[in-house]
Amino acid sequence: MSKVFPPIGGRWALRGAVAGLVAFGLLLWWLLPLGEKPPSGTITFSTGTPRGVYQKYGTLLRSAFDEDMPDLAVRLVTSDGSQQNVSRVASGRADFAIAAADAVETYQLDGSPGADRLRGVARLYDDYVHLVVPHGSDVESVADLEGKRVAIGLPRSGVRLIAERVLKTAGIDSQDDITPLPDGIDTGPDRLRRGEIDAFFWSGGLPTDGLRELAETFDFRLVPITAEFVSDLHRQGPGTHYYRATNMPQSAYRPGQQEAGTVPTIAVSNVLITRRDVDPKLIEWVTRTVLDSRDGIGAHVHSAQLVDLRTAIYTDPLPLHDGARRYYRSVKP
Repeated sequence: MSKVFPPIGGRWALRGAVAGLVAFGLLLWWLLPLGEKPPSGTITFSTGTPRGVYQKYGTLLRSAFDEDMPDLAVRLVTSDGSQQNVSRVASGRADFAIAAADAVETYQLDGSPGADRLRGVARLYDDYVHLVVPHGSDVESVADLEGKRVAIGLPRSGVRLIAERVLKTAGIDSQDDITPLPDGIDTGPDRLRRGEIDAFFWSGGLPTDGLRELAETFDFRLVPITAEFVSDLHRQGPGTHYYRATNMPQSAYRPGQQEAGTVPTIAVSNVLITRRDVDPKLIEWVTRTVLDSRDGIGAHVHSAQLVDLRTAIYTDPLPLHDGARRYYRSVKP
């Protein structure tokens, strides 16, 4: 009985289809760490206040997680800010959070519960300290805040931590020399517009939505916090050496807003934090997504454009989580 062979064209089509499937499999293996399935389960991510950068960044990052790890449920919870975020992760009430380096180190130095369990995933971007006043205000320096109604941030925020230190450097007691108010970026701008406060502190990435929205309807000004403050802050002791002198551009929120051009201020780095007991495989995937999503998120959150593979590994004051270290080694040239 004679054999029936497929047509030559059909044979090559079959071989092409097989080769394509093999190539796709190899591509999938390359894209997925060690050919693993993406992590699943549920994680809690503590962000920040509404209208702040932490909250917006966390929301966009959750969308990136959904794409890379579709079986991973990400629960976002708002918070006062850095100090509460550190406490939540250390205590196990959250698995991930963004926190300023000064708040992390202060938590460690205070010997707070679970401090030794904290680990770093990636250094993200810098927060800039804003001291916001109405354009016609007589406040020209931090010292001029004496006797004023000043919003110094929510009680467990990074804003509160740095605002009290800046005021102390200017010789102002935050409880006795001003009328302190516990407003953050969610309520401070509206209260300033209504004349209910004279000034408010904010520490966040540039630009922050809450201030960008304020600039559309209200004429405000940023008070300079000069370089001398940084050296004076460092002399306050441990937990302050992460502060550095920098400048905000004149047009950070509206062109021509500042007559004097750039505004001297203080910056402090932000770190994505977790705990040492969180699954290394999950951490590796999270680290990859954070770095790979930079451009997509950066189109909506300008600060995210500064997330960089070359600096992400420097998560001081925290050691890297083993899973994050595994990722950085895998992409090392």
